[in-house]
Amino acid sequence: MSKYFPEPHEMGRHTIFPGVHIRTAAMERMMMSVVDLEPGSVVEEHSHPHEQVGMLLEGKAIFYIGDEVRTLGPGDLYRIPGGVKHKVVTLEVHTRALDLFSPVREEYR
Repeated sequence: MSKYFPEPHEMGRHTIFPGVHIRTAAMERMMMSVVDLEPGSVVEEHSHPHEQVGMLLEGKAIFYIGDEVRTLGPGDLYRIPGGVKHKVVTLEVHTRALDLFSPVREEYR
């Protein structure tokens, strides 16, 4: 086990909503999450105290953040302040995103 290079089997793995699967790597104060979303899957509206920034790596999804709605594709960025409600609906293709959280979401470590 490397202190600096986590192997896939050492990462946290969770299904957070039907069709929404994450792999996580955490440090003391921040966490990265690779999110794989099956076509047509939904990250239901929710909020959390953590700050979240991310990038859509592949696919296409509709992001509802606060009072704004935007369809994102590869390379598009998003930022979600703590406490702001948000939801994601994927379209008809597999979608992958990279999320960064601060502080760490302990339930997904």
